[in-house]
Amino acid sequence: MLARQTARRTSSQLHQVRNMITAQAVVYTQHGEPKDVLTTHKYEIDDDNLDKNSIVIRTLGSPVNPSDINQIQGVYPSKPEKTTELGTAEPAAVCGNEGLFEVVKVGAGVSKFKAGDWCIPTKVNFGTWRTHALCSDEQMIKVPNPADCKARGREPLTVNQGATISVNPLTAYLMLTHYVKLEPGKDWFIQNGGNSAVGRYASQIGALLGINSISVVRDRPNFEEFARKLSTENGATHVITEEQNNSREFGPEVKKWTKATGGEIKLALNCVGGKSSAGVARKLAPNGLMLTYGGMSMQPVTLPTSLHIFKNITSAGFWVTQLLKSDLDLKLRTLSQIIEWYETRQLKDSPSHENHFSPDADLAACYIHAVDSSKQGKQLVVYQ
Repeated sequence: MLARQTARRTSSQLHQVRNMITAQAVVYTQHGEPKDVLTTHKYEIDDDNLDKNSIVIRTLGSPVNPSDINQIQGVYPSKPEKTTELGTAEPAAVCGNEGLFEVVKVGAGVSKFKAGDWCIPTKVNFGTWRTHALCSDEQMIKVPNPADCKARGREPLTVNQGATISVNPLTAYLMLTHYVKLEPGKDWFIQNGGNSAVGRYASQIGALLGINSISVVRDRPNFEEFARKLSTENGATHVITEEQNNSREFGPEVKKWTKATGGEIKLALNCVGGKSSAGVARKLAPNGLMLTYGGMSMQPVTLPTSLHIFKNITSAGFWVTQLLKSDLDLKLRTLSQIIEWYETRQLKDSPSHENHFSPDADLAACYIHAVDSSKQGKQLVVYQ
């Protein structure tokens, strides 16, 4: 992070810097449960004396992702560096990986941003749980603000779409397009966790690309109604239960579906693990690929030996952070496609529960409440 972000000044100094922006950030110095280790740190940004390639941004919204919580707990492979750059007494890290920002001011040498532009972090571990930030222009990617969209005759992005664009929709799109060539109108993919955010994006994007899909969801009393909704609103070709997924007797029904299109199930997306992963893998055609991007059941991925020997099935992991870490061009191309679908209202975002933050409130308390509410669904902190 650039210089000029300083701790709060003494009373004698405040008169000289009265026009500085007072920012808040949610930080931690030690790993642990969020309610135990998160605090609000206030610091100042001297926006009147910017380095030539720096920009000042204010946060519009940032979500609470499972990876954010795991980073705070210290159990996630990728972690932000702890520093004293914001003037903390001890080295601290700012929480958050995703977020949408508005440019407030730019340095004299910045040409790709102007005040009012919207942007998102170029890489993870930026620290998005804060009111404002001072950073290099290279640390941000421009996304269209409402005026940009209107000028091109497009629908504007929502704060939720912009703030959550970097993980779930990119994960779904890249898993469907980066590894296996699926022939539109013929081929299929199967996924468990079909009602998850990534699952809903995957079925929608599959439909946009002309790829047939089978979404596996948990058994439930209103299954038929639920399945119709996933099909009509999220583009799933077929929706089946976990019981059907694990039943060998249901296999012939799936073969009827693939035979009707003349294609094959070449790709499986697994975010559950356990028996569910074995069930989706069994439906793969010879030489098929299963990508594992999560483990909601907390059970290991266990595949029958026969799938490897007689069908040459490949099982691999997918981590969007690692894939895009050194390939900015791939990220930009993927973002461009997702943004186009958002602007033309061909793609629906996964809704979030909004937590509204006002400047006179405590920022850490707002995020701790959002973390505590995560089991009720995706949480988004919106800045007023």
